[in-house]
Amino acid sequence: MKGFLEDANYSIGLLDEGATLADVIDNCIYEHTHTGKKAFYVGDLGKLVRNNMQWQNVMAPIKPFYPVKCNSTPGVLEILGTLGVGFACSSKSEMALVQDLGISPENIIYTNPCKQASQIKYAAKAGINIMTCDNDIELKKISRNHPNAKLLLHIATEDITAGEEMNMKFGTTLKNCRHLMECAKELGVQIVGVKFHVSGSCKDLQTYIHALSDARCVFDMAEEFGFKMNMLDIGGGFTGSELQLEEVNHVIRPLLDVYFPKESGVNVIAEPGCYYVSSAFTLAVNVIAKKTVEYDKLLPSGVEQTRNDDEPVFTYYINDGVYGSFASKLSEKLNTIPEVHKKYKEDEPLFASSLWGPSCDELDQIVENCLLPELSVGDWLIFDNMGSGTLGEQSTFNDYQRPLIYYMMSFSDWDEMQDAGIASDTLMKNFFFVPSCIQLSPEERFSTAA
Repeated sequence: MKGFLEDANYSIGLLDEGATLADVIDNCIYEHTHTGKKAFYVGDLGKLVRNNMQWQNVMAPIKPFYPVKCNSTPGVLEILGTLGVGFACSSKSEMALVQDLGISPENIIYTNPCKQASQIKYAAKAGINIMTCDNDIELKKISRNHPNAKLLLHIATEDITAGEEMNMKFGTTLKNCRHLMECAKELGVQIVGVKFHVSGSCKDLQTYIHALSDARCVFDMAEEFGFKMNMLDIGGGFTGSELQLEEVNHVIRPLLDVYFPKESGVNVIAEPGCYYVSSAFTLAVNVIAKKTVEYDKLLPSGVEQTRNDDEPVFTYYINDGVYGSFASKLSEKLNTIPEVHKKYKEDEPLFASSLWGPSCDELDQIVENCLLPELSVGDWLIFDNMGSGTLGEQSTFNDYQRPLIYYMMSFSDWDEMQDAGIASDTLMKNFFFVPSCIQLSPEERFSTAA
């Protein structure tokens, strides 16, 4: 690597044994309460180090290629680049961002299933050759704009559940793979491997068995056409749970040994995104407005009313929403529940509540129905597992202000990086020491993610 993002203006706090992330959150809330009550993230970059160690312990030698769209903040990209992780990019801007880290083109793959011709040309100029393809129109587009492209045929998997039927699905059929190979042969385009993706919401691990079997069929088919196949991409869908990782590994390892043994020369890669970053970031938001509503308006359709009519029901508006950090809520269920930051008694009454973003848009609902103690304007809510989805992206909501990001890492995680020989002096310039008695000023010690 040539270095780190030259224009990335951020710091990483090194926590000693007496300081915790909870302390950091408390201090930041204290500071924000006095300076502006802006939503903010606390990112534990040590979690990335630990997740990478877990991946190496369970999934090696499968090499991870991190999907940049999952979280493109500079702290995340620089730590992962230092750890030797590859990158899966879906756009020109993502490719450029990763290149600025000094990542070799061989460690970048272009995975957008619907590529713009100009961005294919950019990849060609940058020497980024490996890309995915699942139809003949894309194949012809690639052949015109990137003569040195090396394609992974993206094959479909049978993991569609009732809740996913309306989601966009990509990937070609086994039958169509032969047609694509015929086209590639005529156009002089290289096919070097196969990609598939199993959704993280898929509960049937047999899907991996079918997908690996299909991939082997495509490899055999490619030999008939004279293609030299050397790469298999098993996609993403890794939740971050060590149990899930071990379960997936238990299913795929025997098949990989049979279908793609080490002596075959096939490099097996994966695209863990949420796995690395989701649990590493915590979001703190502030209550900006409050009102009492009719209870039946909070209930999902078909749910019977069971509460006492005398109990108040509250709607809270917070300073972040689906046009910001909760954008994934538009397409999937929220995988985290709000935690009230202020201390309250165990026997304090809880009230039916809903949470909304600041836009006052009917789509800007974050939590439809939950039980919370009565909150006041100015109170704070904490959301865990908020590291994937929108971090690094610009919002289309005009008044949305991107939350500050406070990066942290424990000394023990830093020591792990040093022991692994990857804690360079270049990276060290971004760190500063945080004593156990934390007295931080966001304006002096931190800055927003670029």
